Amino acid sequence: MSEQKKELEKKCIDTIRFLAADAIEKAKSGHPGMPLGAAAAAYTVWTKHLKHNPKNPRWPDRDRFVLSAGHASMLLYALLHLTGYDLTLEDIKNFRQWGSPTPGHPEYRHTPGVEVTTGPLGQGLANGVGMAIAEAHLAACFNRPENKIVDHFTYVMASDGDMMEGVAAEACALAGHLRLGKLIVVYDDNNVTLAGSTGLSFTENIEQRFKSYQWQVIKVAEGNDVSAIDKAIKKAKRETEKPSLICVSTTIGYGSPCKQGSCDAHGAPLGTEELQKTKEALCWETSENFYIREDVRKYFRKALSRGKKQEKQWRDIFTAYKQEEPAQAAEFERRTKGELPADWESALAEFPTDAKGIATRKASETVMQAIAAKVPELIGGSADLNPSTFTWLKKMGDFQNPAFLPDDLHGMVGGPWSYEGRNIHYGVREHAMGSISVGMALHGGVIPYTATFLTFADYMRPPMRLAALMGLRAIFIFTHDSIGVGEDGPTHQPIEQIMNLRQVPNMTVLRPADANETREAWLLALTNTMGPTTLIFSRQNLPVLDQTSCAPAVGLRQGGYILWESSPEPEIIFIATGSEVSMTLAAAQKLAQEGKKVRVVSLPSWEIFDKQPRDYRDRVLPPQLTARIAVEAGIKLGWEHYVGLSGKIIGMDTFGASAPGPLLYEKFGFTAENIVASAKEALQLP
Repeated sequence: MSEQKKELEKKCIDTIRFLAADAIEKAKSGHPGMPLGAAAAAYTVWTKHLKHNPKNPRWPDRDRFVLSAGHASMLLYALLHLTGYDLTLEDIKNFRQWGSPTPGHPEYRHTPGVEVTTGPLGQGLANGVGMAIAEAHLAACFNRPENKIVDHFTYVMASDGDMMEGVAAEACALAGHLRLGKLIVVYDDNNVTLAGSTGLSFTENIEQRFKSYQWQVIKVAEGNDVSAIDKAIKKAKRETEKPSLICVSTTIGYGSPCKQGSCDAHGAPLGTEELQKTKEALCWETSENFYIREDVRKYFRKALSRGKKQEKQWRDIFTAYKQEEPAQAAEFERRTKGELPADWESALAEFPTDAKGIATRKASETVMQAIAAKVPELIGGSADLNPSTFTWLKKMGDFQNPAFLPDDLHGMVGGPWSYEGRNIHYGVREHAMGSISVGMALHGGVIPYTATFLTFADYMRPPMRLAALMGLRAIFIFTHDSIGVGEDGPTHQPIEQIMNLRQVPNMTVLRPADANETREAWLLALTNTMGPTTLIFSRQNLPVLDQTSCAPAVGLRQGGYILWESSPEPEIIFIATGSEVSMTLAAAQKLAQEGKKVRVVSLPSWEIFDKQPRDYRDRVLPPQLTARIAVEAGIKLGWEHYVGLSGKIIGMDTFGASAPGPLLYEKFGFTAENIVASAKEALQLP
């Protein structure tokens, strides 16, 4: 490379550094350390390797770039602005301000070019694994030898903090097992975290750790050596049978005379004086803030013509594919648009009335098989609990790289083994499972689901929250919904989890009462494109309610509905969800036989019900009627929302116990007899 080109390259890298540092200084808030230290690595990815079109950030075959270390957001914003995304210099100047498209941490749907909301460390890295799984699956489903319409990489930029998080270990171990060769992680290895040197708590050998995960590990000794970083990325792209970790040794806060290499550079502005000294140390040519040389701007903006050309090349390939495989091309377009097949609902048959009943987890299994046959983008798995959650898609294959499976697996039940398979073996990795499914939803073209016991929702809470924040269509299935779990005891009996999930904004929680409500819950989950859906199912059998004497289960679509009433002008209302609806109905009918005017409301989803028009909600729960009893085998806190302070709540104040499920329901007061007694007390009856 000529000296002139080397000088331009240095100016480009320093422009990234100082756009970031200037924005952070102006905001008086932010994290300058990583943008200063990792600018050369990010520059190399974005100008020499990343396949993207700033004018069309959503074209399907673009490379994905995930800044897992979301605190370094100004590094990403600088690159987005410089390469021509719809992010102005004024937006950069308004970093971290109200209404700005440059928030403190990157936010999906908020800033053009941001692929994922990051900030909680480790999540972005695990999301990247999910994106790579989606890419591998879609490539296996749609590519042809002569026309590869799915052929892109997932790049993740990760920090020391990301590497410390347990979710990263879970996800990366699975990525290595699955041999996701299109996943490339650039590790900003600067040996510093917010509180001090990594030596305080993090002395493991990352190279050996990732090699044990079956990753290719490449080391770059100097974080400013663009040529070495470039060679490392090229080597990573050539390795198709393993994911790659590129360990780039950098200096946090590079260039700052007083703060480089120190935790002082991590999470606070350099300060006006120190920032000026940093510019001088790196021979920056001006004291002007937010300065971009014209030749630097022109160089970065080559991404526009390059991206346009790359997208055109892909569209030419897709045009040829369309001519040769018109049905497959139409299917690919449908899936990447997030549209469901036209006739998919026809698969959802009603369940006949059955007093003996069926567990809603088992009803869900039946519904899932019918949906899977009609909706090929449904893909997922459980955290080693398929025999208990019943979430296996039968005859849909296992997502595996068959060339690298241990010999002892090839004769086992399952398969066929390929990336085309729709069942993912997550292993006992709930946290990674949730985060990977988020990455799959972000990638598009698939509808991911996960499954585990409800009590283990706590292990998945961070990715579920982020899925809600990003408005993603992901389906989180939880079985074993209550103390009805029985003998496994309080460690496996959820108490506070349902209410915890209801508190997450933009999360739709559905706890169906029987098999037909389960069918309706799945219908809502598939059609909910604005956020994640949580489906909560029972372990124990529940009666399939008679839809001729009770209201049809289609009422679930309003979140809550009048299931049964002895009079259109009730004197008391029972409200219940899930496993407790049938016992509440029995109690209400017993009370009605005694001449009382009773209404039973099934309320499987608070979120959906609360969005209904006021007149509908008032018809179901008349405001003037305060005699109300809520019944749910979970924590009582929160039910005041529907029963008020004068109503009664039959719920849990303690953890459960180890005993048969029916006995636990009796001991904790979840019986028709106790519900009747509570109603009489509310009505002041003898």
